[in-house]
Amino acid sequence: MSSKRIVIIGAGPGGYVAAIHAAHLGASVTLIEKKTIGGTCLNVGCIPTKVLLHTAELLTELKSEAKRIGVLVEGTRLDWDALMKRKTLTVSRLVKGTLSLVQGNGIEYIEGAAAIRDPHTVEVNGRAIQADAIVIATGSVPDVPDVPGYDLEGVITSDEALSLPAPPASMVVSGGGIIGMEFAAAYAAFGTKVTVAVTSPEILRNLDTDIALILRKNLEKRGVSFRTGASITRVTRSGEGLKIELTTPEGQAELEAEKLLVAKGRKPYTEGLGLEALGIEMKRGRIVTDAHMETNVKGIYAIGDCVNAYMLAHVASREGEVAVENVMGHAVDMDYTTTPGAIYTSPEIATVGLSEKDAAKRGLKVKVGSFPLMLNGKSMITGDTSGVIKIIADDETRQILGVEMVGGPATDMIAEGALALHFKATPEDLLNTIHAHPTVAEAVAEAAGNVFARGIHTPKG
Repeated sequence: MSSKRIVIIGAGPGGYVAAIHAAHLGASVTLIEKKTIGGTCLNVGCIPTKVLLHTAELLTELKSEAKRIGVLVEGTRLDWDALMKRKTLTVSRLVKGTLSLVQGNGIEYIEGAAAIRDPHTVEVNGRAIQADAIVIATGSVPDVPDVPGYDLEGVITSDEALSLPAPPASMVVSGGGIIGMEFAAAYAAFGTKVTVAVTSPEILRNLDTDIALILRKNLEKRGVSFRTGASITRVTRSGEGLKIELTTPEGQAELEAEKLLVAKGRKPYTEGLGLEALGIEMKRGRIVTDAHMETNVKGIYAIGDCVNAYMLAHVASREGEVAVENVMGHAVDMDYTTTPGAIYTSPEIATVGLSEKDAAKRGLKVKVGSFPLMLNGKSMITGDTSGVIKIIADDETRQILGVEMVGGPATDMIAEGALALHFKATPEDLLNTIHAHPTVAEAVAEAAGNVFARGIHTPKG
């Protein structure tokens, strides 16, 4: 077993996973965290957001769907204080569990702000720690554009949106990406009048238009309104709320709301590390690494949100594993091919690999098979029939290039698509794999069959 010493800066899903994996490989590990173990994902991201979304979905089903399925519910209302307590308790349990995992693997855990003094020295709390390798995993922070009025009370980021004293009467969400759509869905369910202002012609612009449109229509049914092609130019106070000025394709416009949620994405956080003095290469604020997750300074690695545009917890975790494998002398490259994306709205959306749009940009000739969930038995039972499963395959090699899912437990089912890409599977491989009935997952096999017009439950013509 190697006795290499690794110092990891940042204890989010990239840092703590890297630390535990390094310990498993026999390294002596020190893990440093400036705030709270678990990082953005656990404390102000993935976990608390999904607590809100879970409650939002249950509330919507009780109010809108219960009677349809034979359940009479009266007086259903949101207990905001109880929801906030549950969110806090869930996060607290996971924080304690994560810390226990770290300490249980013999990892030294230090709370404090770290600075890299040289390629083999990290300073924290006045203490200099020597290391054979350093892994930077400092994550990201909300990206707030420089717009007049964005410093006013009532203008919030996703961090504050998780801990409001009560759902606001009205909210404008600036941004049509994943963060914006998830909060729009949640607060609309909580009774907030939500308007989404997005600069692009559509929401979720990285997805195929037909996929994004399904979500937009569902959100509109739940009372969310959209202003596309709209850029916020200024925010001022208006009584107890905000006046939001926009430039739209039709000209100038104004919106009024109690809160403005700025959900324009996140940016890498590397302040105070001393990267410039070390000569570490940066590009648009991100640390540049090779396929081993090593920077241009030998022995210093970087992973997670401070490195790439994916900004996904599961990507950071895998990058952490790859980084420490290479530190320990095992040549492993980071492969992003099977990276799934998940959006926890209603309906859920999940993707992996290339979309039709991506394939077209690359000049690839593809065949697409799809299956609407309105024809799926399990989806009919649950009433979640607005979605679709799509499979994109290379027309010549028949290899699956991408999978897109809307509806059902899409964020759970996408793992089958990721596995298909990993093993370079064909639609026939999925079609010939027996899927349980009745499940939403069997729609994957139907979509695979429809790549070459072999779907059993798809009407002809």
